[in-house]
Order: sequence, then C-alpha cells, then structure tokens
Amino acid sequence: MPKRFVFLLLPNYSAMAFSMTMETLRLANRMSDGTPFSCLVCAEGGVAVRDSLGSEFPIDNGLDEFGRDDVIVICSGADVRENCSPGVLQWLRRCARQGSEIAGLYTGAWVMAEAGLLNGYSATIHWENRSSFAEKFPDVDLSDYTYVVRDKRYSTAGGTSAIDLALHLVAEAEGQELANLVADQLMYTNIRVLQHSARVQVAERIGMRHPKLSEILALMETNLEEPLRPGDLAKTVNISTRQLERLFRRYLSTTPKKYYMDMRLQRAQHLLLQTNMSVTEVSVACGFNSSSHFSRLFRQRYGMSPHRLRGEKGSSN
Repeated sequence: MPKRFVFLLLPNYSAMAFSMTMETLRLANRMSDGTPFSCLVCAEGGVAVRDSLGSEFPIDNGLDEFGRDDVIVICSGADVRENCSPGVLQWLRRCARQGSEIAGLYTGAWVMAEAGLLNGYSATIHWENRSSFAEKFPDVDLSDYTYVVRDKRYSTAGGTSAIDLALHLVAEAEGQELANLVADQLMYTNIRVLQHSARVQVAERIGMRHPKLSEILALMETNLEEPLRPGDLAKTVNISTRQLERLFRRYLSTTPKKYYMDMRLQRAQHLLLQTNMSVTEVSVACGFNSSSHFSRLFRQRYGMSPHRLRGEKGSSN
C-alpha cells in the first residue's frame, strides 16, 4: 500500500511549503517503478481555506479518522496562533495517540506544541516566530536546524526546508537513490542534512559579509533580554569601541546603540502580535526596565503604542 500523506490546511497556510512538499511527493511517484506515496488534503469541516496567496485548494475530507501509518502534515502560515482551534487540536491529539507521524511545515510546530505534542521533543519554526515560540513553549527544545526529525515528530523552518523534509521522508521510505533522482528533477542538487542550521542570522538576512560586524550582529540578536554595552560588544570581537562605531556607520548608516534598539523593538513587536504576554512582560523580555519607557520608544518607532498595536481599548500607553 502507498504511504499516505494527509495534509491539514489551516487558513492562510504557506502556499510555498504546501506546494513544494506535494510536488516532491508527486515526482517521487513519477520517478519510481510504482506509486509509493499518496496524498489526501483535509481541512476543518471539510471546507476549503485560502492560502497565503489568496487561492483555495480542493479539499478531500474533513477531520476524519485516519490510519496509524499515515503522515499528518500541518500546513500553516504567519498568523498560526489564531488558527489553533479546539477541533484541530483535539484531532491532532487523537492522531498522535493512535501512533501517526505528525509534521509541521513553516509554523506548523506551533500547532503541534499547542496540542501538547512536542513536550520532550526538539522542533524548529520560521525565524519570525522563534522569539514568541520560545516564550510560549519553554519546555520545547527549539532547534536551529532547517528541519527536525525526532521519532514521529517532524518540523520545518519555512522556505525550501519543506523540500528537505520531504526528500528525507522519501529516502527513509524508498531509499536515497530515489530521493536523489527527485532532487535532480527539482534542480535541487544540494540536499541538506539535519545538521544544517535553520537560524538565518541577521547578518545573512541583510546581506552582510563583514566578519567582525557579522559576529557583533549575532551577539546582539542572542542578547536582547539583557543587552550588551557597546564596549562589551567591541571587546568580545577584539576591536575598539571607535572601530565598532565606524563599522556601523560605514555598513549600516547608523550607530550600534540605535541598531540594537531597533532589534529589541522589532522583537517586542513580534511578541505583542504572536503571544498573549502582557506589555510589561514583553518589555522585560526585550531588555527594558520600565514599561513606560518601552511604550514611549515603541510609539516613536512604530507610530502607535503597544496597546494600540493589539487593538486594546481603554489605554493610551
């Protein structure tokens, strides 16, 4: 019998992650002697939902009973927190109890964690959701890998990592030779292994290649709750404070202090939008000692208060 992949589509799911996984499995069937894989698409209530591009994919089933040998693939998007309905979570728990393999694409790990399926497991998620995921699910080991395979729990960090996971599962089921043939068809010859880091450092995201500045930006990104002083940053990478200032002016047209502040405020914005943390808790998590000071800086940066960003009433802070 073909190994069946059951895709659960949640509203505004990543069209890219879903289509790449489906295409990888389609090509695996095409390149093999038989038909080793089958796909079924479901959604809550059996009703089609729009993807990140505003399109709808035909739905085969609602949240029905599936076999223990099925692979449940959760397809979600940027606003995953709003789409963890009680019905979806209950269904996933039922699938897990019967022994199904469960994968989360892009931000699917959030849904898995919300259902309590990642306690004691490692997982990965898109970098924009890392901070809020770590705050919301401290008991889950948040990995830096592009995709994570742990027993019957799989997750990806978005982008082309959906292909990585799909090729890994193809290789496990049908052998590495078939996975290599599929990768060639996809023009995806550099198959990544599990040790490849999923964490895209801020220096890479902005195209920065200066080694010292890259180190400094990585230090900033990993020390947002307790910000480091410019002198400490410079000392860590063996340069002077004056050299640090020159690097930021030359390559980023700003000062280290302002750039660091923008990073902390951006993290605060993510936490406000993606978690239920209070404004005070967010301010502490982003290295601010005073909520009023944090709110003032946030308003200057984004043109609105933290409360207004959330649509909360009755507060001008």
